[in-house]
Amino acid sequence: MEAPAAPHSRAETELIVTSPGQMGELGRRLAALLRAGDLVMLSGELGAGKTTLTRGLGEGLGVRGAVTSPTFVIARVHPSLGDGPPLVHVDAYRLGGGLDEMEDLDLDVSLPESVIVVEWGEGKVEELTDDRLFVRIHRAAGDTTDEVRHVTVTGLGQRWAGADLGALSV
Repeated sequence: MEAPAAPHSRAETELIVTSPGQMGELGRRLAALLRAGDLVMLSGELGAGKTTLTRGLGEGLGVRGAVTSPTFVIARVHPSLGDGPPLVHVDAYRLGGGLDEMEDLDLDVSLPESVIVVEWGEGKVEELTDDRLFVRIHRAAGDTTDEVRHVTVTGLGQRWAGADLGALSV
């Protein structure tokens, strides 16, 4: 099986986040870079901070409703309280297949006017667009109280070619 072609352009930054408050702030800073049509894929272990990041992103976008993990409902739509795009928050953890299994969510229909954030989306939603932001959150494994997270933000495609992802530093 041949791997899909890589998007033409790439931007990347690495950050260290030391608290849930900083993770939320990273989400708010990220929101300032996003616009309708953006796809954000989140990857990280359980408890890494994906939903905390998305909560901050929702605050930054100014959307309605509490941003909570959509694990059991698969997706939640948070309409904008202003003139910004709505936030579609998807948890693909329980979905085993690729984009075909996610078709009922109509993400391809929602994408042009929304910001779509997909937790556990790697290998499942890349076909939606060549332009996407991929956020990997890594934390120490095992039973630890360590709040330190290593976050890598990678912008793929022409949309992110000139983006200053270094502005995300918290």
